[in-house]
Parts: sequence; structure tokens; C-alpha cells
Amino acid sequence: MAQLVTYRDLVVWQKAMDLVMEVYNLTSKFPKLEIYGLIAQMKRSAISIPSNIAEGRRRSSRKDYCQFLIISYGSGAELETQIEIAKRLNFVSQQDCKIAEDLLAEVMKMLNKILFTLRSNFPKKLNS
Repeated sequence: MAQLVTYRDLVVWQKAMDLVMEVYNLTSKFPKLEIYGLIAQMKRSAISIPSNIAEGRRRSSRKDYCQFLIISYGSGAELETQIEIAKRLNFVSQQDCKIAEDLLAEVMKMLNKILFTLRSNFPKKLNS
């Protein structure tokens, strides 16, 4: 009998978790006056990515899973914008952002690929 793959086994979830850690590291360099502004917003966006991957994976239908992956993808787009804002405000340098941007790009590509695959190949029920 095949063992069920959980969200923790998904490379995209693992990379998204790495991204959360990197966003926390990056925002620790921001001015403290941003604690309730851009810092909080970036952390929420980053946390939303693996959280929605996990929640979607626990759903039983392809439609639900896709919807949660789309939400993750949207949170990634928010985070891209927020990183750009941080750079334009000179809170961090381009070099400071490199790891986060690279991880985010990788996660976004993976989400896009999974969504494409789910929409074209997978059965209606993920756990069957």
C-alpha cells in the first residue's frame, strides 16, 4: 500500500518554510518603527504561502487544493511587491534581499507548475 504524501513532504512547502525564515531574518534589519507596518505585512504574506499550501493539501478535492495554491501564489506576489518597497525605501540593500528573492522565485515557479499539473492531470480526489 502506498504511503500518503503529506504537505510536509512537498518540496514547495519546505522551500516556502525556508522563505518564512529568510523573511524574518530580512525584516530584522528594518527600522523598528516599521514593526506594525511593512515588517508585519511581509511576515503575514510569507507565512500565508506555506500555510495555504498545507491547508490546500489537506483538502480532498482538486478544486479546493488549487484554490489554496492560488492564494499562496497571490501571497507570493504580495511579498514580491513588499520586498521591492523595502528596497525603494532603503530599508535593505539588493544584496540583503537576494536569498529571499531567489527562494520566492523558486516557490512561485513550483506553485505555478503544481497548479498547471493539477488542472490537467490529477483525479478529483487527492487521497484516493
